[in-house]
Formats: sequence, structure tokens, C-alpha cells
Amino acid sequence: MKKKVKKTSRFFDHLATTITKITGRPGAFLTAAGLAIVWGITGPFFDYSDTWQLVINTSTTIITFLMVFIIQQSQNKDTMALQLKLNEVIAANGHASNRLIDVEDLTEEELQVLKKYYVKLSRLAENEINLHQTHSMDEAENNHVQKKAKQSPKRRSFNQ
Repeated sequence: MKKKVKKTSRFFDHLATTITKITGRPGAFLTAAGLAIVWGITGPFFDYSDTWQLVINTSTTIITFLMVFIIQQSQNKDTMALQLKLNEVIAANGHASNRLIDVEDLTEEELQVLKKYYVKLSRLAENEINLHQTHSMDEAENNHVQKKAKQSPKRRSFNQ
């Protein structure tokens, strides 16, 4: 039973990704706009009948209903990937708090406490140093050199 669920889940994931890529292109928008224009032009031929209106209403309702699930699947996958990337950055940075790795699981109140901390930190930084001093090209180059020096030889060859 689990294999069937995984297979179904993989199929839906692949289908959602494909549909999202196709419908996110300009051609899909132009096609939908073209269909709406054709529908509008055909109004006089059908005397703007209830059936004529029902065709567009039913079509757009069904498409919208199905696209909600497709878009939600794609957003869930993208959000999880983004969270994992940020978790890697937090875990790899010795100065970052590991408590933030699963921050999305915290309650609203806990998030507000953390937000106050970072707002205070931001205000302290604003008062001390200007943007050009905190984010200079020299600092970026030094940061790169330090990271490269810390990498193991095996990982260094992978990144080059």
C-alpha cells in the first residue's frame, strides 16, 4: 500500500510541476486570453444565451478548482526546498543560531519574540555602521578566502 501511495505522490508531484511550468508561460496566458476573446466574439451568434454563458462559467470554475491544488503542491515543494536551503546556510554558519532551523514550526507568539530580537539587532546595526562599511567588496573577498580555506580537499574539488 505504501508503494502505491509513493507512486501516486510522485506522479502527482511530476504532474503538478509540469502543469505549473506550462501554465506559467506567456503562451498559456495568450491561449487563455484568446479563448476568452473567441468566447466573447461568439456571443452574438448564440444570442448571449444562458448556455453560452454557462460554457465559460463552468470551464473557468473547473480549471480554477483544479489549479488551486496544482499551485498548492508546487508552492509546498518550493517552500520546503527554500527552507532546506536556509537550514543548510544556518547549520553551516558558525555564528547563526541553530534554533532557527525549524523556525516555521514555532507558534505565532514565539515568532514574535524572535522578531523583536532581530528588529533590535537591526536597529543596533543601523546606529553603529553604514551599509558600505558592513558590506564592502573587501569583506566579500575575505569571506570567500576564509570559507575556501576551511573546506576539506574533497569538498574543495567538488566546488571548483
